[in-house]
Amino acid sequence: MNRHYGWVVVAAGALITCVAMGAMFALPVYLQPIAADTGWSRAGISASMTAGFVTMGVAGFGWGTLSDRIGAIPVLIVASVLLCSGLVIASQATSLGVFQFAYGGLVGASGGAFFPPIMAVTVGWFDKHRSLAVSLVTVGVGVAPMVATPFASYLTELHGWRTAMLSISIGALVLMLPASLLVRRAPASAAPETGETAGAEPSSSSTGTRFGVLRTPQFAVLAGTFFLCCAAHSGPIFHTVSYAVICGATPLAAASIYSVEGVAGLFGRLLFGVAADRLGVRLVLVAGLLLQAVGIYTYVHVRELTDFYMLAMALGMAYGGVMPLYAVLARDYFGPHVMGTVLGAATMTSCIGMAFGPVGGGWLYDTYGSYHWLYIASAAVGLAAAAMALAFPPAAGREAPPAVSPA
Repeated sequence: MNRHYGWVVVAAGALITCVAMGAMFALPVYLQPIAADTGWSRAGISASMTAGFVTMGVAGFGWGTLSDRIGAIPVLIVASVLLCSGLVIASQATSLGVFQFAYGGLVGASGGAFFPPIMAVTVGWFDKHRSLAVSLVTVGVGVAPMVATPFASYLTELHGWRTAMLSISIGALVLMLPASLLVRRAPASAAPETGETAGAEPSSSSTGTRFGVLRTPQFAVLAGTFFLCCAAHSGPIFHTVSYAVICGATPLAAASIYSVEGVAGLFGRLLFGVAADRLGVRLVLVAGLLLQAVGIYTYVHVRELTDFYMLAMALGMAYGGVMPLYAVLARDYFGPHVMGTVLGAATMTSCIGMAFGPVGGGWLYDTYGSYHWLYIASAAVGLAAAAMALAFPPAAGREAPPAVSPA
Protein backbone atom coordinates (compact mmCIF):
# COMPACT_ATOMS: atom_id res chain seq x y z
CA MET A 1 0.00 0.00 0.00
CA ASN A 2 1.24 3.48 -0.82
CA ARG A 3 3.32 4.83 2.03
CA HIS A 4 1.44 8.14 1.79
CA TYR A 5 -1.90 6.48 2.49
CA GLY A 6 -1.60 7.55 6.12
CA TRP A 7 -2.71 11.04 5.11
CA VAL A 8 -5.89 9.55 3.64
CA VAL A 9 -6.54 7.97 7.04
CA VAL A 10 -5.99 11.37 8.67
CA ALA A 11 -8.48 13.07 6.33
CA ALA A 12 -11.08 10.33 6.80
CA GLY A 13 -10.62 10.40 10.57
CA ALA A 14 -11.03 14.18 10.71
CA LEU A 15 -14.24 13.98 8.68
CA ILE A 16 -15.69 11.17 10.79
CA THR A 17 -14.95 12.85 14.12
CA CYS A 18 -16.29 16.18 12.85
CA VAL A 19 -19.58 14.70 11.66
CA ALA A 20 -20.06 12.36 14.64
CA MET A 21 -19.27 14.89 17.35
CA GLY A 22 -21.16 17.62 15.55
CA ALA A 23 -24.28 15.46 15.33
CA MET A 24 -24.01 14.38 18.96
CA PHE A 25 -23.24 17.75 20.54
CA ALA A 26 -25.93 19.66 18.67
CA LEU A 27 -28.38 18.92 21.49
CA PRO A 28 -28.11 22.44 23.03
CA VAL A 29 -29.53 23.82 19.76
CA TYR A 30 -32.59 21.61 20.12
CA LEU A 31 -33.06 22.20 23.84
CA GLN A 32 -35.50 25.12 23.75
CA PRO A 33 -37.53 23.87 20.76
CA ILE A 34 -37.86 20.41 22.31
CA ALA A 35 -39.01 21.86 25.63
CA ALA A 36 -41.53 24.13 23.91
CA ASP A 37 -42.85 21.37 21.67
CA THR A 38 -43.09 18.52 24.18
CA GLY A 39 -43.39 20.17 27.57
CA TRP A 40 -40.49 18.10 28.87
CA SER A 41 -38.32 19.76 31.50
CA ARG A 42 -35.04 21.28 30.42
CA ALA A 43 -33.31 19.33 33.19
CA GLY A 44 -34.73 16.08 31.82
CA ILE A 45 -33.65 16.88 28.27
CA SER A 46 -30.20 18.00 29.42
CA ALA A 47 -29.82 14.80 31.44
CA SER A 48 -29.74 12.99 28.09
CA MET A 49 -26.46 14.74 27.28
CA THR A 50 -25.03 13.99 30.73
CA ALA A 51 -25.92 10.32 30.35
CA GLY A 52 -24.52 10.34 26.83
CA PHE A 53 -21.21 11.71 28.07
CA VAL A 54 -20.87 9.01 30.72
CA THR A 55 -21.93 6.30 28.29
CA MET A 56 -19.46 7.55 25.72
CA GLY A 57 -16.58 7.19 28.15
CA VAL A 58 -17.49 3.69 29.30
CA ALA A 59 -18.31 2.47 25.80
CA GLY A 60 -15.04 3.87 24.44
CA PHE A 61 -13.10 1.26 26.40
CA GLY A 62 -15.15 -1.56 24.89
CA TRP A 63 -14.99 -0.17 21.37
CA GLY A 64 -11.23 0.34 21.61
CA THR A 65 -10.64 -3.22 22.79
CA LEU A 66 -12.92 -4.57 20.05
CA SER A 67 -11.04 -2.62 17.39
CA ASP A 68 -7.81 -4.33 18.45
CA ARG A 69 -9.45 -7.67 17.69
CA ILE A 70 -11.47 -7.03 14.53
CA GLY A 71 -10.04 -3.79 13.17
CA ALA A 72 -11.30 -0.22 13.04
CA ILE A 73 -13.49 -0.45 9.94
CA PRO A 74 -16.18 -2.80 11.35
CA VAL A 75 -16.28 -0.79 14.60
CA LEU A 76 -16.70 2.51 12.76
CA ILE A 77 -19.43 1.13 10.51
CA VAL A 78 -21.43 -0.30 13.42
CA ALA A 79 -20.98 2.91 15.42
CA SER A 80 -22.11 5.05 12.47
CA VAL A 81 -25.30 3.00 12.14
CA LEU A 82 -25.82 3.16 15.91
CA LEU A 83 -25.41 6.95 15.91
CA CYS A 84 -27.92 7.34 13.09
CA SER A 85 -30.38 4.95 14.77
CA GLY A 86 -30.18 6.80 18.07
CA LEU A 87 -30.81 10.17 16.43
CA VAL A 88 -33.71 8.79 14.37
CA ILE A 89 -35.38 7.30 17.46
CA ALA A 90 -34.76 10.50 19.46
CA SER A 91 -36.23 12.64 16.66
CA GLN A 92 -39.47 10.63 16.74
CA ALA A 93 -39.69 10.12 20.54
CA THR A 94 -42.98 11.00 22.19
CA SER A 95 -41.82 10.39 25.77
CA LEU A 96 -38.86 11.75 27.67
CA GLY A 97 -37.76 8.25 28.70
CA VAL A 98 -37.46 7.11 25.08
CA PHE A 99 -35.59 10.30 24.18
CA GLN A 100 -33.14 9.84 27.04
CA PHE A 101 -32.54 6.20 26.09
CA ALA A 102 -31.95 7.09 22.45
CA TYR A 103 -29.71 10.09 23.06
CA GLY A 104 -28.05 9.15 26.32
CA GLY A 105 -27.76 5.45 25.50
CA LEU A 106 -27.48 4.80 21.77
CA VAL A 107 -25.97 8.11 20.64
CA GLY A 108 -23.69 8.24 23.68
CA ALA A 109 -22.48 4.68 23.14
CA SER A 110 -21.70 5.39 19.50
CA GLY A 111 -19.74 8.51 20.42
CA GLY A 112 -17.16 6.44 22.27
CA ALA A 113 -16.37 4.38 19.19
CA PHE A 114 -14.59 6.97 17.08
CA PHE A 115 -11.57 8.37 18.94
CA PRO A 116 -9.81 5.14 20.10
CA PRO A 117 -9.96 3.14 16.83
CA ILE A 118 -9.14 6.08 14.57
CA MET A 119 -6.22 7.20 16.71
CA ALA A 120 -4.95 3.63 17.01
CA VAL A 121 -4.87 3.30 13.22
CA THR A 122 -3.41 6.76 12.64
CA VAL A 123 -0.41 6.33 14.92
CA GLY A 124 0.39 3.06 13.17
CA TRP A 125 0.88 4.82 9.84
CA PHE A 126 3.31 7.50 10.99
CA ASP A 127 6.75 7.76 12.45
CA LYS A 128 8.28 11.10 11.48
CA HIS A 129 5.07 13.18 11.56
CA ARG A 130 3.06 11.22 14.10
CA SER A 131 2.17 14.12 16.44
CA LEU A 132 1.06 16.33 13.56
CA ALA A 133 -1.03 13.50 12.10
CA VAL A 134 -3.04 12.81 15.26
CA SER A 135 -3.45 16.55 15.82
CA LEU A 136 -4.94 16.92 12.36
CA VAL A 137 -7.40 14.10 13.06
CA THR A 138 -8.68 15.92 16.13
CA VAL A 139 -9.16 19.12 14.12
CA GLY A 140 -12.49 17.54 13.20
CA VAL A 141 -13.60 17.75 16.81
CA GLY A 142 -12.72 21.44 16.93
CA VAL A 143 -14.48 22.21 13.66
CA ALA A 144 -17.63 20.28 14.62
CA PRO A 145 -19.33 22.92 16.80
CA MET A 146 -18.52 25.68 14.32
CA VAL A 147 -20.13 23.77 11.44
CA ALA A 148 -22.79 21.48 12.91
CA THR A 149 -24.27 23.89 15.45
CA PRO A 150 -25.19 26.68 12.98
CA PHE A 151 -26.44 24.09 10.48
CA ALA A 152 -28.64 22.40 13.09
CA SER A 153 -29.96 25.80 14.17
CA TYR A 154 -30.77 26.73 10.57
CA LEU A 155 -32.65 23.47 9.94
CA THR A 156 -34.53 23.79 13.21
CA GLU A 157 -35.74 27.28 12.33
CA LEU A 158 -36.93 26.10 8.91
CA HIS A 159 -38.44 22.70 9.67
CA GLY A 160 -38.54 22.16 13.45
CA TRP A 161 -36.29 20.13 15.69
CA ARG A 162 -37.61 16.70 14.72
CA THR A 163 -36.96 17.14 11.00
CA ALA A 164 -33.61 18.82 11.71
CA MET A 165 -32.40 15.95 13.90
CA LEU A 166 -33.66 13.35 11.44
CA SER A 167 -32.00 15.09 8.49
CA ILE A 168 -28.68 15.40 10.30
CA SER A 169 -28.77 11.72 11.28
CA ILE A 170 -29.22 10.63 7.67
CA GLY A 171 -26.59 13.06 6.41
CA ALA A 172 -24.14 11.85 9.03
CA LEU A 173 -24.61 8.23 7.97
CA VAL A 174 -24.12 9.08 4.29
CA LEU A 175 -20.83 10.84 5.05
CA MET A 176 -19.45 8.49 7.70
CA LEU A 177 -19.99 5.08 6.08
CA PRO A 178 -17.73 5.62 3.04
CA ALA A 179 -15.17 7.50 5.13
CA SER A 180 -15.02 4.57 7.56
CA LEU A 181 -13.93 2.24 4.76
CA LEU A 182 -10.78 4.35 4.31
CA VAL A 183 -9.51 3.87 7.89
CA ARG A 184 -7.28 0.90 7.14
CA ARG A 185 -4.50 -0.41 9.31
CA ALA A 186 -0.92 0.05 8.22
CA PRO A 187 0.55 -3.14 6.73
CA ALA A 188 2.13 -5.18 9.50
CA SER A 189 5.36 -5.54 7.58
CA ALA A 190 5.68 -1.79 7.13
CA ALA A 191 4.35 -0.40 10.41
CA PRO A 192 7.05 1.45 12.32
CA GLU A 193 8.11 -0.01 15.60
CA THR A 194 8.75 2.49 18.34
CA GLY A 195 10.59 1.55 21.43
CA GLU A 196 8.93 1.14 24.74
CA THR A 197 10.15 2.43 27.99
CA ALA A 198 12.86 0.55 29.72
CA GLY A 199 11.25 -1.68 32.27
CA ALA A 200 7.79 -1.24 30.74
CA GLU A 201 5.39 -4.05 30.07
CA PRO A 202 4.30 -2.91 26.66
CA SER A 203 2.37 -5.78 25.25
CA SER A 204 0.05 -8.60 26.07
CA SER A 205 2.86 -11.10 25.63
CA SER A 206 4.63 -9.75 28.70
CA THR A 207 1.58 -9.68 30.88
CA GLY A 208 -0.31 -12.77 29.76
CA THR A 209 -3.37 -10.80 28.69
CA ARG A 210 -4.28 -7.88 26.46
CA PHE A 211 -5.54 -6.04 29.52
CA GLY A 212 -2.22 -6.46 31.28
CA VAL A 213 -1.01 -3.18 29.80
CA LEU A 214 -3.63 -1.40 31.90
CA ARG A 215 -1.78 -2.51 35.05
CA THR A 216 1.54 -0.99 34.04
CA PRO A 217 2.97 2.18 35.65
CA GLN A 218 3.17 3.76 32.20
CA PHE A 219 -0.57 3.43 31.66
CA ALA A 220 -1.28 4.68 35.19
CA VAL A 221 0.66 7.89 34.45
CA LEU A 222 -0.98 8.27 31.03
CA ALA A 223 -4.51 7.79 32.36
CA GLY A 224 -3.88 9.88 35.47
CA THR A 225 -2.52 12.82 33.48
CA PHE A 226 -5.42 12.61 31.01
CA PHE A 227 -7.92 12.51 33.90
CA LEU A 228 -6.43 15.52 35.68
CA CYS A 229 -6.08 17.50 32.45
CA CYS A 230 -9.77 17.09 31.60
CA ALA A 231 -10.90 17.62 35.21
CA ALA A 232 -8.98 20.91 35.19
CA HIS A 233 -10.50 22.48 32.07
CA SER A 234 -14.03 21.01 32.05
CA GLY A 235 -15.33 23.25 34.84
CA PRO A 236 -13.97 26.50 33.37
CA ILE A 237 -15.24 25.57 29.90
CA PHE A 238 -18.73 24.84 31.22
CA HIS A 239 -19.10 27.81 33.58
CA THR A 240 -17.16 30.62 31.88
CA VAL A 241 -20.19 31.84 29.91
CA SER A 242 -22.12 32.28 33.17
CA TYR A 243 -19.12 33.98 34.76
CA ALA A 244 -18.82 36.39 31.82
CA VAL A 245 -22.52 37.30 32.14
CA ILE A 246 -22.01 37.95 35.85
CA CYS A 247 -19.14 40.26 34.89
CA GLY A 248 -21.49 42.26 32.65
CA ALA A 249 -21.27 40.63 29.22
CA THR A 250 -24.44 40.04 27.23
CA PRO A 251 -25.48 36.38 26.86
CA LEU A 252 -24.72 36.44 23.13
CA ALA A 253 -21.28 37.97 23.62
CA ALA A 254 -20.53 35.57 26.47
CA ALA A 255 -21.51 32.58 24.31
CA SER A 256 -19.12 33.76 21.61
CA ILE A 257 -16.24 33.01 24.00
CA TYR A 258 -16.76 29.35 23.08
CA SER A 259 -16.25 30.15 19.41
CA VAL A 260 -12.99 31.93 20.19
CA GLU A 261 -11.79 28.93 22.20
CA GLY A 262 -12.76 26.60 19.37
CA VAL A 263 -10.83 28.54 16.74
CA ALA A 264 -7.82 28.86 19.04
CA GLY A 265 -8.00 25.11 19.68
CA LEU A 266 -7.59 24.43 15.96
CA PHE A 267 -4.39 26.46 15.83
CA GLY A 268 -3.26 24.85 19.08
CA ARG A 269 -3.60 21.37 17.63
CA LEU A 270 -1.46 22.25 14.64
CA LEU A 271 1.13 24.23 16.61
CA PHE A 272 1.51 21.64 19.36
CA GLY A 273 1.60 18.80 16.84
CA VAL A 274 4.47 20.35 14.89
CA ALA A 275 6.29 21.30 18.10
CA ALA A 276 5.94 17.78 19.54
CA ASP A 277 7.47 16.27 16.40
CA ARG A 278 10.43 18.63 16.71
CA LEU A 279 10.93 18.97 20.47
CA GLY A 280 9.45 15.78 21.89
CA VAL A 281 5.93 14.92 22.99
CA ARG A 282 6.61 14.86 26.73
CA LEU A 283 8.19 18.34 26.83
CA VAL A 284 5.39 19.92 24.79
CA LEU A 285 2.72 18.18 26.86
CA VAL A 286 4.13 19.48 30.15
CA ALA A 287 4.47 22.99 28.72
CA GLY A 288 0.89 22.89 27.45
CA LEU A 289 -0.46 21.69 30.78
CA LEU A 290 1.37 24.47 32.59
CA LEU A 291 -0.03 27.04 30.17
CA GLN A 292 -3.50 25.61 30.74
CA ALA A 293 -3.16 25.91 34.54
CA VAL A 294 -1.92 29.50 34.35
CA GLY A 295 -4.70 30.42 31.94
CA ILE A 296 -7.37 28.93 34.17
CA TYR A 297 -6.12 30.83 37.23
CA THR A 298 -6.00 34.09 35.26
CA TYR A 299 -9.81 34.05 35.00
CA VAL A 300 -9.88 35.17 38.64
CA HIS A 301 -8.56 38.57 37.50
CA VAL A 302 -10.62 38.94 34.32
CA ARG A 303 -13.61 41.30 34.13
CA GLU A 304 -13.76 42.86 30.64
CA LEU A 305 -15.07 41.04 27.56
CA THR A 306 -11.90 41.76 25.57
CA ASP A 307 -9.87 40.13 28.33
CA PHE A 308 -12.18 37.09 28.20
CA TYR A 309 -11.52 36.81 24.47
CA MET A 310 -7.76 37.07 24.88
CA LEU A 311 -7.71 34.49 27.63
CA ALA A 312 -10.00 32.20 25.61
CA MET A 313 -7.43 32.27 22.81
CA ALA A 314 -4.61 31.20 25.12
CA LEU A 315 -6.62 28.62 27.01
CA GLY A 316 -8.25 27.18 23.89
CA MET A 317 -4.86 26.78 22.28
CA ALA A 318 -3.50 25.06 25.38
CA TYR A 319 -6.17 22.47 26.04
CA GLY A 320 -6.87 21.97 22.34
CA GLY A 321 -3.19 21.42 21.66
CA VAL A 322 -2.46 18.90 24.40
CA MET A 323 -5.43 16.59 23.82
CA PRO A 324 -4.03 14.75 20.75
CA LEU A 325 -0.65 14.20 22.39
CA TYR A 326 -1.93 11.46 24.68
CA ALA A 327 -2.39 9.17 21.68
CA VAL A 328 1.19 9.81 20.59
CA LEU A 329 2.51 9.03 24.07
CA ALA A 330 0.48 5.84 24.15
CA ARG A 331 2.08 4.70 20.89
CA ASP A 332 5.53 5.46 22.27
CA TYR A 333 4.96 3.12 25.22
CA PHE A 334 2.74 0.35 23.91
CA GLY A 335 2.64 -1.86 20.85
CA PRO A 336 0.20 -1.25 17.96
CA HIS A 337 -1.81 -4.39 18.73
CA VAL A 338 -3.13 -2.90 22.00
CA MET A 339 -3.59 0.71 20.94
CA GLY A 340 -7.38 0.48 20.87
CA THR A 341 -7.48 -0.97 24.37
CA VAL A 342 -5.06 1.59 25.79
CA LEU A 343 -6.71 4.61 24.15
CA GLY A 344 -10.20 3.35 24.99
CA ALA A 345 -9.32 2.99 28.67
CA ALA A 346 -7.49 6.32 28.74
CA THR A 347 -10.44 8.05 27.08
CA MET A 348 -12.77 6.56 29.67
CA THR A 349 -10.72 8.12 32.48
CA SER A 350 -10.71 11.46 30.67
CA CYS A 351 -14.52 11.39 30.37
CA ILE A 352 -14.77 10.73 34.10
CA GLY A 353 -12.52 13.74 34.66
CA MET A 354 -14.71 15.85 32.39
CA ALA A 355 -17.77 14.87 34.43
CA PHE A 356 -16.29 16.36 37.64
CA GLY A 357 -15.82 19.92 36.39
CA PRO A 358 -19.39 21.09 35.70
CA VAL A 359 -20.92 19.65 38.87
CA GLY A 360 -17.94 20.68 40.99
CA GLY A 361 -18.03 24.21 39.65
CA GLY A 362 -21.75 24.46 40.32
CA TRP A 363 -21.28 23.27 43.90
CA LEU A 364 -18.48 25.75 44.54
CA TYR A 365 -20.56 28.62 43.20
CA ASP A 366 -23.63 27.60 45.20
CA THR A 367 -21.52 27.25 48.34
CA TYR A 368 -19.37 30.38 48.11
CA GLY A 369 -21.39 32.62 45.78
CA SER A 370 -18.43 33.12 43.47
CA TYR A 371 -16.65 31.34 40.63
CA HIS A 372 -13.23 32.32 41.96
CA TRP A 373 -12.82 29.08 43.88
CA LEU A 374 -13.67 27.10 40.76
CA TYR A 375 -10.79 28.68 38.87
CA ILE A 376 -8.40 28.34 41.80
CA ALA A 377 -9.27 24.69 42.30
CA SER A 378 -9.15 23.95 38.57
CA ALA A 379 -5.75 25.62 38.26
CA ALA A 380 -4.45 23.47 41.11
CA VAL A 381 -5.73 20.36 39.36
CA GLY A 382 -4.04 21.59 36.17
CA LEU A 383 -0.73 21.92 37.99
CA ALA A 384 -1.17 18.40 39.31
CA ALA A 385 -1.64 17.22 35.72
CA ALA A 386 1.63 18.87 34.68
CA ALA A 387 3.41 17.34 37.68
CA MET A 388 2.12 13.88 36.82
CA ALA A 389 3.18 14.30 33.19
CA LEU A 390 6.73 14.77 34.47
CA ALA A 391 6.57 11.16 35.71
CA PHE A 392 6.63 9.90 32.12
CA PRO A 393 10.05 8.34 31.60
CA PRO A 394 11.63 8.98 28.19
CA ALA A 395 10.64 6.37 25.64
CA ALA A 396 13.61 4.20 24.84
CA GLY A 397 13.55 4.42 21.06
CA ARG A 398 14.57 1.54 18.89
CA GLU A 399 15.45 2.77 15.49
CA ALA A 400 12.94 1.67 12.88
CA PRO A 401 12.94 1.98 9.14
CA PRO A 402 10.63 4.83 8.15
CA ALA A 403 8.67 2.62 5.76
CA VAL A 404 5.37 4.37 6.34
CA SER A 405 6.45 7.83 7.36
CA PRO A 406 4.71 10.06 4.80
CA ALA A 407 6.52 13.25 3.94
